[in-house]
Amino acid sequence: MAGECVPEGRDLKEMGEEELWELINDNRHRISLGVRPCILIPYLRQARVLTEMDEDEIVSCHNLTNRSMRTSYMLDLLRTQGRNGAVALLESLMIHYPTLYTQVTGRKPSTEPSRFSGLIKYSELTEYLIRAVTGMQKELQEARCEANRMSTRCASLESDIRQLMGQEEKSRRLQSENERMRRHLCSLQHEVTKLKDEKCDVYMRYTAAIEEKSAVGMRLHDLNLQVYQLQTELQKTQTENEFQKRRSLRCVPHTEGPPLQQEVRSLPCQQVKVEKLDPAHQDILAQDLAEALDSQVELAEHLRCYREENEKLLTEKQGLLDQKECLSLQVQQLTLDCNMHQQKNTVIQNQMRELQAERDQAYLSRDEAQAMIARVLAEKDTLRCQLMEVQERVFSLQTKHSPIEQLPSCDDMDWESPRSSCEDSEFPSRPRLRRMDALNPMSPSSCHPESEDVVASSVRSRNAEPPGPESLRRREEVLYADSSLETADTDSLLEDFVFLPDMGSKDKQTPRLSSSNDSSTDSESRTSAPPFLMRSRQKAIRINGRVLSISLQGEALLSQLAVVGGNKTGVFVHQVTEGSAAHTVGISPGAQIVEVQYEQNQKALRMVLEDSTLEEAMWALGQVTGICHLSLRPRQDDYEALLHQLQSNVTSSGDSFYVRVNMSVPASPNGTLAVSCNDILHVTNTRPAGTEDSWHASQVHPCQLLDLQSGTVPNYYRAQRLLIRAIEDMSFQKKKSQKFWRSVAQNKEKAVRIVSTGRQGRNPLWVSVEEEKTKSTDAGDTSAAKCCVSLMPYTLVTPHYPPICRPVLLLPTVLGRTLNKKLAGWQGFELCEPEVLSSTEHAAILQRSEILEECEQGRNCCYTLEGVVKVMKKGIHCVLPLGLDCVRRLHRAEIFPIIIFIGQSARSARKLRSKLQRQGQSEEQLLVCSRSEEPLLDKLPCLYHSVAPDSWCDQASLLTRLRTIVWEEQKKIVWVEPDLW
Repeated sequence: MAGECVPEGRDLKEMGEEELWELINDNRHRISLGVRPCILIPYLRQARVLTEMDEDEIVSCHNLTNRSMRTSYMLDLLRTQGRNGAVALLESLMIHYPTLYTQVTGRKPSTEPSRFSGLIKYSELTEYLIRAVTGMQKELQEARCEANRMSTRCASLESDIRQLMGQEEKSRRLQSENERMRRHLCSLQHEVTKLKDEKCDVYMRYTAAIEEKSAVGMRLHDLNLQVYQLQTELQKTQTENEFQKRRSLRCVPHTEGPPLQQEVRSLPCQQVKVEKLDPAHQDILAQDLAEALDSQVELAEHLRCYREENEKLLTEKQGLLDQKECLSLQVQQLTLDCNMHQQKNTVIQNQMRELQAERDQAYLSRDEAQAMIARVLAEKDTLRCQLMEVQERVFSLQTKHSPIEQLPSCDDMDWESPRSSCEDSEFPSRPRLRRMDALNPMSPSSCHPESEDVVASSVRSRNAEPPGPESLRRREEVLYADSSLETADTDSLLEDFVFLPDMGSKDKQTPRLSSSNDSSTDSESRTSAPPFLMRSRQKAIRINGRVLSISLQGEALLSQLAVVGGNKTGVFVHQVTEGSAAHTVGISPGAQIVEVQYEQNQKALRMVLEDSTLEEAMWALGQVTGICHLSLRPRQDDYEALLHQLQSNVTSSGDSFYVRVNMSVPASPNGTLAVSCNDILHVTNTRPAGTEDSWHASQVHPCQLLDLQSGTVPNYYRAQRLLIRAIEDMSFQKKKSQKFWRSVAQNKEKAVRIVSTGRQGRNPLWVSVEEEKTKSTDAGDTSAAKCCVSLMPYTLVTPHYPPICRPVLLLPTVLGRTLNKKLAGWQGFELCEPEVLSSTEHAAILQRSEILEECEQGRNCCYTLEGVVKVMKKGIHCVLPLGLDCVRRLHRAEIFPIIIFIGQSARSARKLRSKLQRQGQSEEQLLVCSRSEEPLLDKLPCLYHSVAPDSWCDQASLLTRLRTIVWEEQKKIVWVEPDLW
């Protein structure tokens, strides 16, 4: 073997440390993918370049999740050993991976002792080589056995291939037959389509003819009506003309009476005679004349009266005659109208008889068309069944042929490396590894206690895919770069950053800590790190702009500057003390504080204040000690708008968020707002003037986002202490008197709601922590935050406005099964029915998490989300015969049910005894179910409505009460909190 190794490059003994490691880094990707660390570690341990602690860290570290990451980490450890680490690595590759050794160094492997560097003694090296050769011989023997087995397998596969070829020939014939039948089916379909088109054309022509006939009939009817109207008008005109003629001929002359005319003629003669008479006669005649004139006047008066009476009688007579003529004209007109209507009725009856005949004929045609369509559909179904049978046969043949296509060819198998062939055959191919972002100590992940031990180490790689030759230089540049500022504000210039002279040296001198130091520092960071590592509140308005990073001396930072704002508007610098460090570096009012970075207990802390409340921002700035970095964003317009609102008393701060109260707080004389458990509060100021442990909040209207009564409430941590004290008092009272506790539980409202942070282990409100004020506190822990206990007096909530009717869920479930059908019988309610699904549909819906509850195991009968949505789309309430487990699934689909819990007592259970016995239930089961489900209601992320046991007397009154509750709850806003369980 020694005679076969002919060196083709420089000897490794002549190469220096940098050259060796440059050679290894050039092939780092190949080494990380092809080397198992557990094979090389024994040789590297004997060469004394790895310790037992390093071996345990490589093999059992949880952060190294795959083989490539372990290999890369081992290379980083060997890099710290200098030239010995590189030489030992290459020698181990020469022994265990000769092919990879040749690819890396360009030299053929050799096991001569002179070719080794002397890191291991001759006897130890010989013993190690013997063990390695023995292992390789065993692996070679196993590989040969595997090769024989594979050859036998190939022979059997060839026979199977021959059989499959015969089956393939049969399948080809079947496919040709299938194609022929398919073409025949297509021709039949074309013929059926042509017949349908022809029949449709005939129906269209028939319909057009019927429409034309009906149009002609309507036109004829209109013409007849016009003729009748013209005849009627003609007769009326003739009658009026005759009446006018008769009236014109009937004219009576008005003459005076004969006596009066004779007297008038005799008067001149008498006058002549009177002139010829003597005076005595004249006097007598004058007297007679006067008498005669008087009598004449009287006669004339009588005559005038008679004439007037005569004229009146004539006018009355004429009116009666006119009335008679009008009545006669009306009688003639009515007679004509009656005759015309009789003729119209006759015509309409004839048309109705014709339309009935046409309707009967259309019904017969429709029946014939439907029968024909049914025949065509039956033929189509028959042809479709035949096609499906043929397709099933084709698919079965294709599935039989599919294993042949999936088998790899013999030419593609690699028989050169027995180990790799065995690995490929035993294990499936894994996806290609991707590069992970290098950890940055100034990034947000570095503040987490679990990642601080990894960040503190020097330049150890955790990348899934190793970097290229320039990995060290690139890693050193990324190590001290602020990734958050570079990604968020790419337009910031170099002159925006102000550094003090001593800060740069401190950042660059980061010592490598041991495991013990890491653990101690980790425990300190857990106690001193601020609790706002996660936010559940609504984020403030983010405005991308130019961010300035300023470094300054941060001792007593709150005495150097004052801040205003909150989570809704952002935290702004309000005032800067003249002569302070903040004033010296150029901080001015109107700048928004985006984040603050500082060191505490040799740990770098980074606090993002972009959407923090005023209280937590002031707490965070009060924790700063020593040199700090402030990231500021100029927002002068927003700052002036906030000041205008504060000065005009529109708002009291920039805070605005909604919380659900989990305890009852009584009112106090100092203005504390009286709140009850499950009330919704709108917090508008977390640091009101004159108080440090209170918030300013308002109660919210149940149906609108309107603030009602306002006042102060305890802040998070004071309310937390009150909650703990209330729980202790209740537990003490329970131990003291069980009877007293039952009376309190029945007669009073719910006092507390036990809610914890669950898996998160920290305060989800992300609010500030109060400082220790006891005298026993050490000087080094005065700025440390108090530990966050799990009980939560407030939980954040968000409003939702359901646009349609919400589902209804009745609890307890034993009573709900009895009342669901009764409630669904009311108008506006419908019971959700289960669906029977096939196995494929059940698996698909189960994968989408749309199954609310299973009815029976093994039958695929379940309540689905789609069934609830169908009922809701009708605009009615869907009654859910389900349990509490469906609430969270409905919330994920943005469906918020109305949850009604009907409280139970022994007396109320007796009222439902007969109903429960029909369902096969008892009163004891109802009470047990009620007691078991009532504590689970507090874990729901939404509000619910409770019905007192004594608020109803029978089932009818209970259903009426439930219906009223549903209508009231539908109008309210739905408040949902993040699911903490």
